[in-house]
Amino acid sequence: MEKYFSINKSPHNIRCKLYYDPRRAMEKVVLYTHGFAGHKDNGAAHKFADRVLSKYKGIAVLTFNLPCHGDDVKKKLALQDCMTYIELVVDYIRSELRAGEIYSYATSFGGYLVLKYISEHEPPCVKIALRCPAVNMAEVLTNTIMKHDELDAIAKGKPVQVGFDRKIEVTRQFLAELEASDIQKLDYLDDAEDILILHGTKDEVVPFQAGRAFAENNLIEFIPVENADHRFQNPACMEAATKAILEFFCF
Repeated sequence: MEKYFSINKSPHNIRCKLYYDPRRAMEKVVLYTHGFAGHKDNGAAHKFADRVLSKYKGIAVLTFNLPCHGDDVKKKLALQDCMTYIELVVDYIRSELRAGEIYSYATSFGGYLVLKYISEHEPPCVKIALRCPAVNMAEVLTNTIMKHDELDAIAKGKPVQVGFDRKIEVTRQFLAELEASDIQKLDYLDDAEDILILHGTKDEVVPFQAGRAFAENNLIEFIPVENADHRFQNPACMEAATKAILEFFCF
């Protein structure tokens, strides 16, 4: 079953989607965090939730729109708002859904945000699975996602509309925030046993070598997925990732 709802905590309004079995209590919840210019209704989250609900009892999957993403009402993207959204969703899972355990599955920009979040807070999740995390998010945005004319506009102090399904307004201030929050310089050794990174060998957005180097530097388990692109559009690659993540979660 799917349920749409909002978490209202002035001045924030977080649009969420919950996949769950209404016949059972939610003992565990997987918090799915999408990538840049994604949204709560993305297909990968839907397929993952279908697999979880068909295979396990008492487990739900919750997705939400990051600030300025999907039908979120914010117009200006800021890292602090992203951190606040994650914090409020985690609090909701604990207080309203009363789940005993929280797990994290995040992709790309979402992976970067989860890693930033746990560097600043006590990790709220039992285990964290990251698919193609944008550990070098500033470089990914400027070297891969943005076009030359957009970079020129940013250099002149003008905001630009960047993205895929929904355009996200990116400002020079946001790029500065990303550059100042380089998680590649942080130490995740204390949390390494509870983190898994999967990365496609043919990722065209986040360099494969960046993901592998980050994992090696922090002694994090790293699984290369042969021939997978950034979105894991090949069903066989996505199936391999889903299987590895579920095994890692040990439901």
